Amino acid sequence: MKSAVPAASSRETLVGSVERVTFHNEENGFAVLKVKARGRRDLVSVVGHAASISAGEFIHAVGVWLTDRTHGLQFKADLLKTTPPTTAEGIEKYLGSGMVHGIGPKLAQRIVGAFGEATFEIIEANPEKLREVSGIGEFRAGKIAAGWAEQKAVRDIMVFLHSHGVGTSRAVRIFKTYGHDAIQVMTEDPYRLARDIKGIGFRTADAIAMKMGMTRVAPQRVRAGISFALQEATDEGHCGLPIETLIELAIKLLEVDKNILKSALEHELAHDEVVADAIGGEPCIFLRGLYLAERGVADRLLSLAQGSPPWPAIDAEKAIPWVEKRTGKVLAASQRTAIGMALQAKAAVVTGGPGVGKTTLLDAILHILAAKGVKILLGAPTGRAAKRMTEQTGLEAKTIHRLLEIDPMHGGFKRNAENPLDCDLLVIDETSMVDISLMFAVMKAVPSRAALLLVGDVDQLPSVGPGQVLSDIIASGAIPVARLTEVFRQAAESRIIVNAHRINRGETPEWPKRGEESDFWFVEAKDPEDGAAKVVELVRERIPRRFGLDPIHDIQVLCPMQRGALGARSLNADLQKALNPNPCARIEKFGAVFAPGDKIMQTENDYDRDVFNGDLGTVLRIDEAEGLLIAGFDGREVEYPFGELDALLPAYAMTIHKSQGSEYPAVVMTLATQHYTMLARNLVYTAVTRGKRLVVIVGQRRAMAIAVKSGAGRRRWTKLEEWMRPARRS
Repeated sequence: MKSAVPAASSRETLVGSVERVTFHNEENGFAVLKVKARGRRDLVSVVGHAASISAGEFIHAVGVWLTDRTHGLQFKADLLKTTPPTTAEGIEKYLGSGMVHGIGPKLAQRIVGAFGEATFEIIEANPEKLREVSGIGEFRAGKIAAGWAEQKAVRDIMVFLHSHGVGTSRAVRIFKTYGHDAIQVMTEDPYRLARDIKGIGFRTADAIAMKMGMTRVAPQRVRAGISFALQEATDEGHCGLPIETLIELAIKLLEVDKNILKSALEHELAHDEVVADAIGGEPCIFLRGLYLAERGVADRLLSLAQGSPPWPAIDAEKAIPWVEKRTGKVLAASQRTAIGMALQAKAAVVTGGPGVGKTTLLDAILHILAAKGVKILLGAPTGRAAKRMTEQTGLEAKTIHRLLEIDPMHGGFKRNAENPLDCDLLVIDETSMVDISLMFAVMKAVPSRAALLLVGDVDQLPSVGPGQVLSDIIASGAIPVARLTEVFRQAAESRIIVNAHRINRGETPEWPKRGEESDFWFVEAKDPEDGAAKVVELVRERIPRRFGLDPIHDIQVLCPMQRGALGARSLNADLQKALNPNPCARIEKFGAVFAPGDKIMQTENDYDRDVFNGDLGTVLRIDEAEGLLIAGFDGREVEYPFGELDALLPAYAMTIHKSQGSEYPAVVMTLATQHYTMLARNLVYTAVTRGKRLVVIVGQRRAMAIAVKSGAGRRRWTKLEEWMRPARRS
């Protein structure tokens, strides 16, 4: 789609009859129509969403006019209502379009010739009269009546949804999810929308429910609000919440009396929708699935750790000299100790920061075990982390999702307790990124005979999803842990690595002196706007000129949060204009603009497309006729209907959380006091350790000081550590 700009910003209404359906995507309802509109001589192009649409129908559209460089004037409809035609000509065109099964153009002409403007009434009320038309017998008449009834049901549902304030694109999603049960579902419990349909959250479902007459204190609303408040807590990494904290959040969300909330919570507990337990003596409420996941991980990990490794006893004193000779790398004392531990343990952890030799250690362990015929599987949370693991070890590594074999038809994974992985040793890298639900899936798939080695940097940010798996496992003391701390001489020559460890210890980074060569720099910004301009200058000009790096593919801008002039959302817009200023096409959807050449990121796991949360790709082209954006991910072409572009974000800039498990040749990080609520030591440490050749921080030194002194950030309410401590388990 060529760049389209609004011809006028005000919303207008357009009415007319559909002359031709140029394109209609049945999955998401996206449609391109040619419409004979009132007050206009020429046919008008209308783009919008409709569950079903046919030539001859009458439309009522609300939206804005856009001027497209290729296709000229278009009407972009946010709301698109359709009604059956009333003229004989319109009825014939409608029936002949194939909208009603069993009727083609010639048969439509004969039917309308026989019944005229009363055609629809005859089909609906007296379908047996259709047999008066030549070529229509009893079977065909019944088929036509059934087809008309189906179209009428679709139309009734869309009218119902529109009447309750649901826009057309959301209405299509609702219809596609519930089909002909949509009205019944929404009447009985409109809050199901928030649970069942991507893109509809509690607040949207609540607004719909209110328009349908739901009261503020209705039991369905209050119970749904409790679940939503818990779900929002999981978005911040919690597996549960203290009861009083949960009630405070729910009161703020629902604006109802505390006693009503307590009654609703008792109902949820009685029906096993949520679970009550304590964390550190504090009474808490958990979503049932997360509670079972934490308990399940603890049970399986403790059970696994009690056994002996599946390989014969290995003498580390003999194996270490052998592997040093084989790899050409001399191991430090701490690495030798860690190898001895890993060879004897059935479950173990290796942790440490950059430059301490985790990769060398893992490579040595794998060489020794591979020589003994041990069957090894390697996994990592993201495609980028798996690719790096493959490069570092020379063995094939897969994402955890691919390792467990996603089952998109039934949900979950094909590898589980009944169908475990085929291995003697499973190694998971970047374990700090693994949330509790994914770790539970891993533990169910580990065969009881196998060993498990978890590798990661526990001082990085915890997972984006709920839990703090690696941290809790280490803190429990239930399985052996090798923590590497010695920075090797070659690594110590990098100011990135030296400063990462300084930050981790709560010390201010060392800044290079003027004229000194360095891979770590700070650029002062007077204010956020000045900082944003400097970020663009660094990415577009200064870093590519001095270091020979590609501004789009080699440089990644990282931000503490989305909001603000130095946040990812605003900087994406600035960098998009600077680095991809004159695209051949563009599409704006869900508040984001996409054009060929743009760097993009997948924001959720999509098992059907085999693309996962955090994967980076590039927009290859935009196909307006088909309503598709085609993106490239690791050499594969992946198609996204325009109605599903909420799964993508521009990725010139991203939050630090989204960068976990990745490395980039150069990182430009924003750090300003406007991000005060997010400034934490592990946040800055994670960002700095993403850069391989260069790290440039843009912002205020005071913000760095606040972050370094702040400690590890907010507490996460999790119970895994308690479950892992045998003496404290019930």
